[in-house]
Amino acid sequence: MGPVLDFTEYDTRLAAYVVIIDDRDRVLLALWNEPAVPLWTLPGGGVDLAETAEEGAVREALEETGYDVALDGLLGVDTLVLPPEERLDGAARWQKSVRVVFRAHVVGGDLTRELDGTTDEARWIPRADVPGLARITLVQRFVG
Repeated sequence: MGPVLDFTEYDTRLAAYVVIIDDRDRVLLALWNEPAVPLWTLPGGGVDLAETAEEGAVREALEETGYDVALDGLLGVDTLVLPPEERLDGAARWQKSVRVVFRAHVVGGDLTRELDGTTDEARWIPRADVPGLARITLVQRFVG
């Protein structure tokens, strides 16, 4: 367990992600380009102030993959605590990331890459190949 902090001593970031597995047992992942070594992640990201987690997940999936998605249910919530030195935004405060993960399926659109965003590409990857990828813990927990 990390240090005990007063509620005013850290930032909270709400993010929402989707797990989409097609009928060929492939999962849709996005390549996150912010770390020094890019990592595969679930399509998703920060929820805007006026959005629900569900709305944020649908919007982020579209932005990062080009697909319109429909949510099928909640898979779980993952919490990650980052010390200031691990934050990519350079902020000097601890950050608690609350990441809401939904099951989803594609209802329209075409696979595209995000322009000027934090992901370089989206790709369908066989689930059997996922354990061999450089991936974030969120993928490890919800896909393998």
